Amino acid sequence: MSADSEQRTIRCLIAKVGLDGHDRGAHVISRAFRDAGFEVIYSGLHRAPDEIIQATVQEDVDVLGISILSGAHNTLVPKVMAGLEEYGALDDTLVIVGGIIPEEDRPGLLDEGVDAIFGPGTPMQETIDFVKEHAPERA
Repeated sequence: MSADSEQRTIRCLIAKVGLDGHDRGAHVISRAFRDAGFEVIYSGLHRAPDEIIQATVQEDVDVLGISILSGAHNTLVPKVMAGLEEYGALDDTLVIVGGIIPEEDRPGLLDEGVDAIFGPGTPMQETIDFVKEHAPERA
């Protein structure tokens, strides 16, 4: 077996939750992840937390990237986290959040189980490296 066939593909869902209609960042990170060799699924705009939870579970992704710029992160992200916990998917899903998240709100999201928060200006390679290092191993 060659080294290439032994390396697994990291599956990612990039999700836009709530009424946030700004998706440029989601498209940019989706393309960067794809170019890094990840398999990327994009949710599209205006998804409810339940839709994101269902897609995460049904697509059996390694990484859920939530892009949120609407200011509703303290309401919507905890709903997604609670749903992942309810489905037993939280422990084997790396959850990252990107967007405008004020510093004072970050500890609460991390306490909810978010693994990392990436704000505007974060180098793409930093996010890619984080995912490669922290994506759950598959059996």
